[in-house]
Amino acid sequence: MTAYAIAHLQEFTPHLDVAEYIDRIGETFEPFGGRFLIHGTAHEVKEGQWPGHVVMIAFPDARHAHDWWDSPAYQDIAPLRSRHIDSDIVIVEGVAEGYDPRDTAQAMREQLG
Repeated sequence: MTAYAIAHLQEFTPHLDVAEYIDRIGETFEPFGGRFLIHGTAHEVKEGQWPGHVVMIAFPDARHAHDWWDSPAYQDIAPLRSRHIDSDIVIVEGVAEGYDPRDTAQAMREQLG
């Protein structure tokens, strides 16, 4: 099942380290089947607050996403970002093909009695 690395990057002042990180990140996730879906493109906030930028990388599954995150190649460049940008980053699995949210609602009703 596809998994995603999703980052909410807070506003930051551009820095040469960040440019190097951006230049090198693609080569770190390619061996794990990763690909950018979103990379700092404009977004529109519909509810709440979301200052900054969004990045989303898709992986074939959660194992590949975790292996990328833990890889020496990624861990080598991660400080180039983390020293200059406050971020919230999660790895999350997608839903299965044919997922129906009504099934989740029904399970919740059954659990609540």
